[in-house]
Amino acid sequence: MTVATTVRDRMARRGSALAPALAVVAAAVVGSALVARGAVGQRPLDWLGYALLAAGGTALIALRRSPFGVLAFTVAAGFVYDVLDYPGGFYLVAVYAAVFAAVALGRSLRIVVAVAVAIFALFLIADVPVPRGHVVDAVGSAFFIGWMALSVVAGELWRVQRARLVETERRAVEAERLRIARELHDVLAHSIATIKVQAGVAAHLLDRQPEHARSALLAIDEASKNALRELRGTLGVLRQVDEDAPRAPTPSLAHLDDLVAGVPLQVDVSVTGEARPLPAPVDLAAYRIVQESLTNVARHAGPAAATLSVTYGPHDLVIQIDDDGRGAPGGASPAGEPGEPGGTGLVGMRERARAAGGELHAGPRAEGGFRVRARLPLDSPP
Repeated sequence: MTVATTVRDRMARRGSALAPALAVVAAAVVGSALVARGAVGQRPLDWLGYALLAAGGTALIALRRSPFGVLAFTVAAGFVYDVLDYPGGFYLVAVYAAVFAAVALGRSLRIVVAVAVAIFALFLIADVPVPRGHVVDAVGSAFFIGWMALSVVAGELWRVQRARLVETERRAVEAERLRIARELHDVLAHSIATIKVQAGVAAHLLDRQPEHARSALLAIDEASKNALRELRGTLGVLRQVDEDAPRAPTPSLAHLDDLVAGVPLQVDVSVTGEARPLPAPVDLAAYRIVQESLTNVARHAGPAAATLSVTYGPHDLVIQIDDDGRGAPGGASPAGEPGEPGGTGLVGMRERARAAGGELHAGPRAEGGFRVRARLPLDSPP
């Protein structure tokens, strides 16, 4: 954070505190001036009275730094105003605002309530021996207690609402971080797995059949380019820069043929039903599930072939990937199930399916190999 940013933040906080303080000062001064016009038998509102009203409201600017210190100052200013028998009860507006702010800023509710009771007792005791204050009678006491209770309740409601908003924002940030992590994992894992397999093929053929190694090297070059494009696109969204830079196509089942062609293994694809545009969350989840499944086959299944079936139903999309290899790495059972082992790739696929409102099952097949099956709804929000 730069010095300029810090200065701007401080100025913004001061500006946000200044407006409520000026509003309280205006309410106290104008209200007291109006009451003073019809007051009989009380001290006329002079420069000292106005100064006390202005001082109590102005002190609210420092509430964030010292809520109880400001509360004590506003009470002192109001107490002097009351004892000097200036007219009206608007001098207590600053006290109510300070009580509200103390609760809203997260100070202990019990302490604030105890302080509020002490404030009422202070004014009551001061007014009883000299029956000229504003809290001495039943009506004045009722108003005082009512406004003080309203200030405490309003402050607590404000604090609870702010806490909920902060928690909502925190969860949104965590969800976005998880989404970005899944995107980066899917892009990099798929591309690196392809590069690794093709590099092994090229190393094997380089001495014996150098002319055939060329295709493997070209596949490595293409996979690395695709990885860089997708990675740059993801980072560009985060930084909001390089708007003119070339971006990779949005991952979609419309590019399924390109995805399958870039996988270093044999994949038989079958599509059932009428292919049609899908909701964006479902389309992205389906593409990433297929990508991660084929990547896992290439990395862990050994010499294997895979079958991919995509079924467009009236209400959902079903994707199934089967391979005839040696199954999940280390004999792992379906990832994501409580208490069972599995790789982060399978966990990510399960999270993608759930985020799109669907479900995913993964595990070894009875006849050998591994199966991933996902069902994603098309007519309900995730």
